[in-house]
Amino acid sequence: MNIVVLCAGTSTEREISIVSGTGVCRALRSKGHNARVLDIYFGTYESDLNSNNFFDGEYNLDEQVNQIEGFTSKVKEMQQSGKAFFGENVLEICKNADVVFMALHGQNGEDGKVQAVFDLYGIKYTGSGYLGSALAMDKDITKQLFIANHVPTPRGVKFEKGLSNDECYQIMTDANITFPCVIKTSCGGSSVGVYIVNDRKEFDESVKAAFSYGDDVIVEEYIKGREFSVGVLEGKALPIIEIIPLQGFYDYENKYKPGMTKDVCPAELSEKMTEIMQREAVHASKVLKLGTYSRMDFLMDENENIYCLEANTLPGMTPTSLLPQEAQVIGIDYAALCERLIESSL
Repeated sequence: MNIVVLCAGTSTEREISIVSGTGVCRALRSKGHNARVLDIYFGTYESDLNSNNFFDGEYNLDEQVNQIEGFTSKVKEMQQSGKAFFGENVLEICKNADVVFMALHGQNGEDGKVQAVFDLYGIKYTGSGYLGSALAMDKDITKQLFIANHVPTPRGVKFEKGLSNDECYQIMTDANITFPCVIKTSCGGSSVGVYIVNDRKEFDESVKAAFSYGDDVIVEEYIKGREFSVGVLEGKALPIIEIIPLQGFYDYENKYKPGMTKDVCPAELSEKMTEIMQREAVHASKVLKLGTYSRMDFLMDENENIYCLEANTLPGMTPTSLLPQEAQVIGIDYAALCERLIESSL
């Protein structure tokens, strides 16, 4: 198949998206597919490629990735100049592909906007549709849906931009949330804009920092416990993986820097707890109307109460990512997983 591996973009997770896209593209090519990476924001910028010749001729993946990485420093400048989101020839190339593998992460990629455009153009793509993607990307909406549908989740409330720190603190107090607590941007990913807060000074600093990523901020009760993740593939839960950061919590650096965490899969849990967590992962994915594949993040406290934190509609596909590790346990290697995600989506 002619496959566009769509990556990069404009979010805070652009660099991770490029790593995911590179791995996916290499894997699909090893399976005999004519897969090629494409930067959704820059497209065929500074090249002579177009929708007619994109899939033609020899292909040097490393050379293409280097070029895409080189564009990263130009993102802010191009955004300030008013550049449209879709890069040169992107939509035309995607229309000509058999399928688009979505290796995008974060805003403008994982939030349903691109999926909605592709639906209108009749472009086939991997992952969840526009509605599920949008619901899962907004952590406030996710929490409301979890609560309404009895998915266990930490208590939390939303702050809207324009509120003073005193007003935010009062909202938190009224919700009976005390220190330590968690402050996080409502529409971020990869733990970007997430802060564990221990006192009022840290609260004020973290609220300000979180608002730099978006207009809404969530404050949640802090759950001390073990961290887990559960992939859901074709409506069934994959083996649970436990993430044990060597220091701190599972933040951006711990997620993507090799050696920063110890991952245990299958997680060392009782048969009963394994069944409960996997069942809640599938339940959460259905509540959010997610399709094909997704990944749910959980915490479990010392009393074995579990809490679903959020859903990932386009889980990372980097060398240290969790979904590939979970699939490997049941005999699905990385390349086979990439191919299966396409087959399931189609």
